[in-house]
Amino acid sequence: MSKSITTKELAQKVINHEETLILDVRNTDEFDNWKIEGGKVEVINEPYFNLLDGVGPVAEKLNNDQEIIVVCAKGGSSEMVADLMVEAGFTNVYNLEGGMKAWSEHLEPVKVGDLNGGGALYQFVRLGKGCLSYFIESNGEAAIIDTARMLEPYEQFAKAKGVEIKHLIDTHLHADHISGGRHLAEKVGGTYHLPPKDATEVTFEYTPLEEGNDITVGNTTVKVKPIYSPGHTIGSTSFIIDDQYLLTGDILFVKSIGRPDLAGLAEDWVGDLRNTLYRRYKELSEDLIVLPAHYSFAEELGKGGEVSARLGDLYQNNSGLQVEDENVFRKMVTENLPPQPNDYQDIRQTNMGKMDPELERQKEMETGPNRCAVEG
Repeated sequence: MSKSITTKELAQKVINHEETLILDVRNTDEFDNWKIEGGKVEVINEPYFNLLDGVGPVAEKLNNDQEIIVVCAKGGSSEMVADLMVEAGFTNVYNLEGGMKAWSEHLEPVKVGDLNGGGALYQFVRLGKGCLSYFIESNGEAAIIDTARMLEPYEQFAKAKGVEIKHLIDTHLHADHISGGRHLAEKVGGTYHLPPKDATEVTFEYTPLEEGNDITVGNTTVKVKPIYSPGHTIGSTSFIIDDQYLLTGDILFVKSIGRPDLAGLAEDWVGDLRNTLYRRYKELSEDLIVLPAHYSFAEELGKGGEVSARLGDLYQNNSGLQVEDENVFRKMVTENLPPQPNDYQDIRQTNMGKMDPELERQKEMETGPNRCAVEG
């Protein structure tokens, strides 16, 4: 019989940049759309039905004693393939429990750094989706920015840290994943904050994010300063935390920039995007550490799994910030767009409170990779 590995154990391998070999037995079209990625992750795709008569099609590519993690959509087919491999003499085979469905939901907390006056900032990395959320804790209180749909990891983390979650904040109305911010706020009795320009159609009460209105978490030295920074959406809002960190939402990433088209207004919003990136952020300190809401490439995962970069370095290295000609920039961000995220219209409707899909439907809506960036 094969052994199993949890998403937590696999996540540790990925963020620690351990050499990891994945045998993905999903159909090739599913694999091509979305796969497990990491700096030292090697993935072989061999559809399950090719292996029903034996593992010969992959045996010659693999060593009998090397660690192999077999993956499928939900964990059933991969378990059968892993057992076949053990029968064929492979000695170090693991089945990923829950498959890609479970991988899509795993959140891995990574410490970013300490904050002035005590407290700390953590980045929750959703490796299977490329989503990043942030947990600020200070003096017994916590704020979470861009909360994912899965609430339990944040609740468990807060309990372990002995802090009370006071603020749930979304940098914008998300279109690629379902926000858990409003639901967690209701659950813990916290305040849910949303940019008002993105909230014109929401069906629920919220506290508007407004520039100049700091959100204090715990000690007064830890301030979350919103900065209006439209472009990805008309309400997109960034945050400066402790004069050290710039949370950019989906406006600026480590290797790319945000796409302006997920509300169907690319031509309208491209000017806002350029103004935010080329003027608004330019006025900020180059030493701020940029912490985005997503990442698209495995190489963006730094040491320990953190996704971050110094703002000044991004102005030197990020190709999306190097386009001086406004027309060339406009063409780049309206023509170099990847496919729309899965079910993005329904996700937007859900985040507005206009839909309330069953849990299994929510999981289905979120399946697939992050697609919030312009492709360079």
